[in-house]
Amino acid sequence: MKRFLQSVATVLWEKWVEFKFEWGRITAAAVVGPLLYMAALGWGFGASGTGGRPYIDFLVPAILALTTMNASYTAISQSLSIQRIFEHSFDQLVISPTPIPAFLCGQMLAGALRGLYGGALILLLSIPFGASMHITPAFFLVMLLNGLAFAAFGALAALLARTHSDVTRVSSFTIMPMTFLCNTFFPLERVPAAVKTLVRILPLTHASGALRAIAYGEAPAFADLAILALYALAFLLAADLVMEKKQNL
Repeated sequence: MKRFLQSVATVLWEKWVEFKFEWGRITAAAVVGPLLYMAALGWGFGASGTGGRPYIDFLVPAILALTTMNASYTAISQSLSIQRIFEHSFDQLVISPTPIPAFLCGQMLAGALRGLYGGALILLLSIPFGASMHITPAFFLVMLLNGLAFAAFGALAALLARTHSDVTRVSSFTIMPMTFLCNTFFPLERVPAAVKTLVRILPLTHASGALRAIAYGEAPAFADLAILALYALAFLLAADLVMEKKQNL
């Protein structure tokens, strides 16, 4: 257990050093997209309501879910794919005493923390837009679970990719559709019935729903938290299996 925790701490330290030297670019990448969404949609729809509330109150929790998803996925998938495909540093990792599960857990936690950082920035930037939200510890728990799930998904995508471009393609076919369909910019009630069943099982739907419930002063559904945790565990186990089985990473 001691070696496991030390390995996780080593990965976190590596990511901290990376963040320290690139915090400006990381910060800009985390806020530009969400700011444009809030400006274009928040100003565009103005005071129009959704479910009896101003649209900006409906929008901001979803933007937070999107921010933690994108920041966590990108932070891990991009760096791991570069290390594996271009730097060829995974061979040393495999033969090192670092336990593979510890390495992956460290990557997950680092990605989730990057997502929390982006989410905290968006929370501050949402104030001038007039968003009214209840912020509780559960709010940050949901963002953390969402970050863990998508950081693990990013690790899995990086391990399966044959080229660096494959990571971007995975994002185009998974992250992008979830961005627009998963209870983000409009309620699920407006999604066609044929699509709604699929959308309901996707992780971002549960992150958006849980964050919106908390923001409205309600308790998040336990099912939403459990599903996010299960996604994080499933992606972690899948990534661990890929690393254990592949002879040439």
